[in-house]
Amino acid sequence: MIRKFVFRSLPFRLLLLFFCFSSLSAQAAKITPAPPQVAARAYIVMDADTGKVIMASRENERFPPASLTKMMTSYILEGELTKGNVSKSDLVPVSVKAWRAPGSRMFIQEGTQVLLSDLLKGIIIQSGNDASVAVAEYIAGSEAAFADMMNQHAALLGMQNSHFMNATGLPSEEHYSSAYDLALLAQAIIQKYPEQYGVYSEKYFTYNKIRQPNRNKLLWRDDSVDGLKTGHTDAAGYCLVASAKRDGMRLITVVMGTSSEEARAQESQKLLAYAFRYFRTHKLYDAGQVLETAKVWAGQQNQLKVGLENAMAITIPRGEGEQLQAVLDLDKVIKAPIEKGQRFGTLKVMIEDKVVAEAPVIALESIAEAGLLQRIWDAIALFFYNLIN
Repeated sequence: MIRKFVFRSLPFRLLLLFFCFSSLSAQAAKITPAPPQVAARAYIVMDADTGKVIMASRENERFPPASLTKMMTSYILEGELTKGNVSKSDLVPVSVKAWRAPGSRMFIQEGTQVLLSDLLKGIIIQSGNDASVAVAEYIAGSEAAFADMMNQHAALLGMQNSHFMNATGLPSEEHYSSAYDLALLAQAIIQKYPEQYGVYSEKYFTYNKIRQPNRNKLLWRDDSVDGLKTGHTDAAGYCLVASAKRDGMRLITVVMGTSSEEARAQESQKLLAYAFRYFRTHKLYDAGQVLETAKVWAGQQNQLKVGLENAMAITIPRGEGEQLQAVLDLDKVIKAPIEKGQRFGTLKVMIEDKVVAEAPVIALESIAEAGLLQRIWDAIALFFYNLIN
């Protein structure tokens, strides 16, 4: 049994917004120009909500990530804070190794203790190698053990072209990542730990009477940008992972191997400007929203509410919203007993003949089997129903 409809299950207000948007932008935005030329070794633009890759080049190739590595260091720390394994008020001892870490520094001192909350800011805002080593040692006992944790987390996130040898991004032959993997990591930081995400937008941090700026120039140039991290080594070039939110749409950009601090900012701006101008994310259905009420046979209830386990959103070129249609394909016969979460069909969202999103349709409630007499009656009725249909 296939029901075909053009978002009739959406709330009226959202449906109205779809058509208002479509009517205003259809003529202007149906023609999408070619993406801009980007002076970077590799780059990507991803929608943070849908994971849709809007544009990319060499996004799966492995390159040195430099201090973009510290996104994984902060991600693990944020996870430990969320789980309650550590606290921001913890005092972290500073080892000789942490104190002597070369490169960008927070300027912590050997033999002292530093608040974990300050180290988090030292990693994200000041890009402190010393802070990164101190946190790695505090969480895992050693930086080598922490690197193993980093690789385990990378595998869980699907970062197939990443391998970490340290918590800082200092050069190492077996230390690499890709633009796509770093976008996945940024997406995880944004979605899993929103309570910590505000740190990535802070422009300055002062520790030990030394005030240092965030190296992400876009924080000063674009109010919609609120993260994430810069990186630079001779081998990696100048890199930047940025995120911005405009009109409810959040994008993630990654540029790797640009020629200067200014270049990484400018190339990121190009990507954001193009993607926000010519693409749009539509949030279609909420998790648990009732899409249909289906007939149930041999159950203590004769109607079943079905919907999606997770929210559904899509990212498409502007002007294509008016072409969206949904096809709900439900099982022809649904019999009790039914467990909540049991699959009974598929929802496909399409533009013309192309499927742009697809998700299983599940039972939103449990229904127990009916008594013997009701089951017998329904069995007879179902027999004739099958003959007719």
